[in-house]
Order: sequence, then structure tokens, then C-alpha cells
Amino acid sequence: MPAIKDVAQRAGVSVATVSRVLNHHPSVRADTRERVLAAVAALGYRPNAVARSLRTDQTRALGLVISDVLNPFFTELARSVEDAARDLGYSVVIGNADERPDLQDHHVRTLMDRRIDGLLVSPTDGGSPMMLDAARTGTPMVFVDRWIEGEGLAGVPVVRTDGRDAIRDLVAHLHALGHRRLAIIAGPAATTTGRERVDAFRAALREFGLALDDGHIGQGDFQADSGRRVTARFLDLPHPPDAVFAADNLMALGAMDEIRARGLRVPDDIALAAFDDIPWFVHTDPPITAIAQPTGDLGRAAVRALVDLVEGRPAESVTLSARLVTRRSCGEPEGSTP
Repeated sequence: MPAIKDVAQRAGVSVATVSRVLNHHPSVRADTRERVLAAVAALGYRPNAVARSLRTDQTRALGLVISDVLNPFFTELARSVEDAARDLGYSVVIGNADERPDLQDHHVRTLMDRRIDGLLVSPTDGGSPMMLDAARTGTPMVFVDRWIEGEGLAGVPVVRTDGRDAIRDLVAHLHALGHRRLAIIAGPAATTTGRERVDAFRAALREFGLALDDGHIGQGDFQADSGRRVTARFLDLPHPPDAVFAADNLMALGAMDEIRARGLRVPDDIALAAFDDIPWFVHTDPPITAIAQPTGDLGRAAVRALVDLVEGRPAESVTLSARLVTRRSCGEPEGSTP
């Protein structure tokens, strides 16, 4: 197996120069970098990551803890994080919290034990002893999509989407289509996204002279079963809503399952819209009107912020905008699917 000195000899440079190239040091000239990389490829040299981390105190690995790998939004987010990290010379180790705070902290602890260079987290709730420990010990950390508020974590950059304008656009859209009894399947109140989407929905209803009745708000958990359960309660009301907004895509699918199980049709009997658009919403019958987040941009911005921290540069929070994508699940006319 070739050693680093063999690469240096073939490229006609010092071992130190080879090391700088492999660690993406900016001081190496472009022609020298090309010679070294050509020698690496020709010899099939593979650096020993463990040994290198001991020498440089870096592993070139980032940790990503996501709330639910089965949620298409987080699947797409994880892919964009991996792609962006690879472009910057880092690998990614992923932990799936499955919306469980205990499992979330288990992954954070495991990743820190592996000496990852930095941590990306989409928290499952508003409290985490392990993330507080990570912040106190100086582990570079960025929150993505969701975040934790409070003392000890206030300085952690947050890369997120602001969905308030898009939710207002959705309510305006529903109002224009004649819907007046609007309901929401909310996400967990312990999450920032869960609270924010309910608050934005309630504020938009007020703007259009509508109220959010107590019976028209149901507590979900960002899982399909909760969407079905809450929708069942809505449909059992003496005056069911004529439009339901699910605060994430999985709860929307659960809602559609319950509506169909009762022999009802979307949108003829009840309208349905979702937060977090996914590619195959266009293939459902009917195609689902949804609020789309710029998921790829979200992942890329989160990686850039974390790598800035890892490499000793300041990082700022980033807020992107969501947008409404209208299809036919709210009673839109034929031809409105993009």
C-alpha cells in the first residue's frame, strides 16, 4: 500500500505539501495541487483518516442529527447536506432521532465521542442536555430547520425557512376559493416549527376576518397516524371544517387516508393543503396544494455555516423563504397544477 512519502516523491514535492493538499489548505499553488492529486490517483493512495485526525485534531467529518429520516423533507435535506459537505471536502455521519428526544441526545453523544468536527441538528423538542453540553464545550454547531431557544444555545446559528408569508398566501388562496371554516393539524408545540406554523395560520385567519375555533385545531406529531387521528376528530364535529391545513407532508397524507376511508373526496367534500411540498404530491389524486421549502438551499447554507465555524470563521444565521404551490386539492380549477 503506497504511503504519503511515495506520493510526495512521485509529485516532486515535500510530504508537508502533500499533507496541505489533502487537507485543502489554501496556500498551495494550483499547479502543485494538480500534480499531487494526479500522484494520489495514479498510486491509489488513501490517507489514514484516524492518523490524520490525531495529527491535525480534525476528522473532516460532520455530524447530522435529523428528526425523522422517513419524512421526505428530512431525506431531501440529508442528501443536500451530504452533497454540500462532500464538495467542501467533508464527510457526513447521520443520526435519525425518529422524533424522540432521548434518541436525539444518544446520537449527539455518539457523534461527539467520534470526534466529529461539527454538528448539524434539527431538534425534536425544546430541550436537550447533550446539545447544551456540546455548546458549552465549544463544539461547532448549527441548527437547521428547527432550533432550540434559551440560555446556553442563543449563540448557535440557525438556518431555517420562514413560512409565514407562504401560510398567509395559502389562507388568502383558500378564502378566495370560498372556504370559511378552516382547520389546522398542528405539529408538536415543543418544536419551533410546530408553534410558528400555528401562529402564522391564526394570524392569517384574523387578517381575513376568520377565527380558528378550538375544535378546528388538532395536535399532531409530524407523523401520518396523527394526521389521520386529528382528521377523524374534525370529521366527527357537528360542523366539520371545509378545508384542512396539515403542518407537514406526512400528516397531510394521514389526513387524506382518513378522508378516503370515510368515502369522502378531496376537494369535493373537504379541501386539503400541506406544509412541506414533496415531488410526488403532483402525482396524488388530486395533486396536493402545498407550501414548498427551498430544501436544497437550506442544506447547503447549513453546511457552509458549519464549515465556517469549524474552520475558524464567523457564521451568521440564515433565513430563507417558503412559497405556495397551488394544485387541485383545495378546489382549484382544472389546469392549475404547475
